[in-house]
Amino acid sequence: MRECFEIRTTDAGGRLGELTVPRANTTVETPALLPVINPHLDTIEPGRLGEDFGAEILITNAYIIHNSQDVREQALEDGLHDLLDFDGAIMTDSGSFQLSEYGDISVTTEEILEFQHAIGSDIGTPVDIPTPPDVSRERAETELETTQERLEAAEAVDTGDMLVNAPVQGSTYPDLRERAGRHADETDLDVFPVGAVVPLMNDYRYDDMVDVVAAAKRGLGADAPVHLFGAGHPMMFALATAIGCDLFDSAAYALYARDDRYLTVWGTRHLDDLTHLPCPCPICTSHDPDSLSALDDDARETALAEHNLHVSFAEIRRIKDAIRAGRLLELVEQRARSHPTMLDGYRALLDHAEQLERTDPISKGTFFYTSHESARRPEVLRHHRRLERLDVPDSVFLTEGDASSEDRYDASWRVLPPFGPFPRALSRTYPLAAEVPDRRDRAALEAAAAGIARLADANPDSAFTLGHRHWPASVLESVPGNVQCLDLTTDRPPR
Repeated sequence: MRECFEIRTTDAGGRLGELTVPRANTTVETPALLPVINPHLDTIEPGRLGEDFGAEILITNAYIIHNSQDVREQALEDGLHDLLDFDGAIMTDSGSFQLSEYGDISVTTEEILEFQHAIGSDIGTPVDIPTPPDVSRERAETELETTQERLEAAEAVDTGDMLVNAPVQGSTYPDLRERAGRHADETDLDVFPVGAVVPLMNDYRYDDMVDVVAAAKRGLGADAPVHLFGAGHPMMFALATAIGCDLFDSAAYALYARDDRYLTVWGTRHLDDLTHLPCPCPICTSHDPDSLSALDDDARETALAEHNLHVSFAEIRRIKDAIRAGRLLELVEQRARSHPTMLDGYRALLDHAEQLERTDPISKGTFFYTSHESARRPEVLRHHRRLERLDVPDSVFLTEGDASSEDRYDASWRVLPPFGPFPRALSRTYPLAAEVPDRRDRAALEAAAAGIARLADANPDSAFTLGHRHWPASVLESVPGNVQCLDLTTDRPPR
């Protein structure tokens, strides 16, 4: 077990945890947002990030500091915390981003880790190779091998109590990401960033992002804190948390502000397109779009950056509350409705329901069925698997309606789409006390039929009768032939 990370609560693949950062003498509650600080730009003073926004940790670029003589000398003399005037934990990047952008950098993993340690970084990063999406498999494998060699070199560097990142690469090849995660997990490094996903997010490929993270998570241990490098938009924080990410870094708050862009959890708006400021943060309650636009360039940029940070940190707090309440997937679903590609991401997340089910709590808050995607949630999958454990009498009436009083049935079980059949004694247990709409959609009925089929297949010697309310013929086709079907809306129900 990694001593630096402790998981407190889980929901789907998301978790509330505590990342202990010994060099900073602090513990960071996760999920956590790391604002990106450019040492040469001061959009918002780092010292304000903790006091005004609640930041416990930030990230800056050690390679930029290393290559800037004045800043380098000040960092070496005074230390990174004094340089940035920040009391929380500080993570530093190594120059891998510059490597991906410009093709070459002038430091080795050993040199940059030693420099990060010398300036007082709390979490350092080796020089990995951020392989972009969709490259040839040969290139992805070659660059992954280089990254893995550098992780092994990082293990040999004396970094004292500075934690060290172990980036997980592999481009868009799930097996390479899983392999990279397994290799990183076998090192004695501490935090595991999933790298080179910014191009996917820039192109709104949230489904591919989910698949990449899911593959990395399959290789990583359950106790591995996972950082999604470059995930800066609050719209996708809940989705990324649900697949298992614990840390996010955001330069978007400042970059978008520079272009007069206003972040919301539903997407991005340009200031010129706003007639109201739909946010309760201090910036939005003290301005309207006209007064914000009238500020000079620097003041407007700072004000928009502050708003963007308030929105981002509010979403992190909302996610934490959702995990505690067992409502993370409901929050993800709300966000998924903000953009078609976010919906793609949510559907990709549910493709990994079996993986999510391993960490999803057995009992939590009420299950809400809010769309046909809800039929694919891990709770439904778990219920179907548990049907095989139930003691089943010789004859069972399965019904959406009232229990049958006919003597020819040994028991009368409930059928609740999307879960399917269960003994009535379980009606108040999670998730079977679910809130579901009266107007059932096809996906809920199909999932219920799949549950009935699983129960019947596991109990071939029992006789089943399904009393349904006008289920479509295409749904009933998936019910096994040995289950008698009775439409309660047209046929006489059993008494």
